[in-house]
Amino acid sequence: MESKFFSQLIEALKLCIDGLPETLMLTFSSVIAGFMIAIILSIPRANKNSLGGRSVGMFTYVFTGTPLLVQLYIIYYGLPEFSWVQDLQEVKGFEFMKGGFFWAWLAFTLNTAAYSTEIFAGAIRNTPNGDIEAATAYGMGRSQLMRHVVMPSSLRRALPAYSNEIIMMMHGTSLASLVTLMEVMGQTSSYYSRTYELFPAFTAAGIVYLSLTLIFVFCFRQLEKRYLSHLKRSAH
Repeated sequence: MESKFFSQLIEALKLCIDGLPETLMLTFSSVIAGFMIAIILSIPRANKNSLGGRSVGMFTYVFTGTPLLVQLYIIYYGLPEFSWVQDLQEVKGFEFMKGGFFWAWLAFTLNTAAYSTEIFAGAIRNTPNGDIEAATAYGMGRSQLMRHVVMPSSLRRALPAYSNEIIMMMHGTSLASLVTLMEVMGQTSSYYSRTYELFPAFTAAGIVYLSLTLIFVFCFRQLEKRYLSHLKRSAH
């Protein structure tokens, strides 16, 4: 019985590893795009009372206040129903919109952009006044202050919270299996539907996701040691 389980586990693990590139591609592409969006949106969002801050707040409220699964279904099944989207899919160069990967990527990108925006905006608000006063005294304008002082400092301080967001997004990509993508969980579901062996199938998926999490945590800890060590020293 045990030998059968381990042979099934190995088989399931091989399939999960086959889906690993899809999971990593979906994770990193959505995180990179979401990061760029969040950098732009976090600046107006840092001022909650401004028109821009409130407008961005509506966007982040929608995507942080609804489940990722609901967002995925709306974007994957809902948006392609619009005639202008269907027409755009027929235009040369936009054929990629016919595939499921693009719509899953869009859902994950918007979701992580919303959470990241709030993380970065909070870090901007918490920028020490001393840093701002020193930069102002040095003669920096508003754009220079934001580019050379506020954003670099904020991104360093946001690293622990942002690293958790990236890990959660990696876990969230498992939902892509529900829209036919064959990433890690998609391969797991395929194996289970073929063999009806639930325990080895999902044990294999758990091992893969746990391994990815450990790798991500290790990498982020190294980044934190490099970029946040000065904050720990100043606290003592």
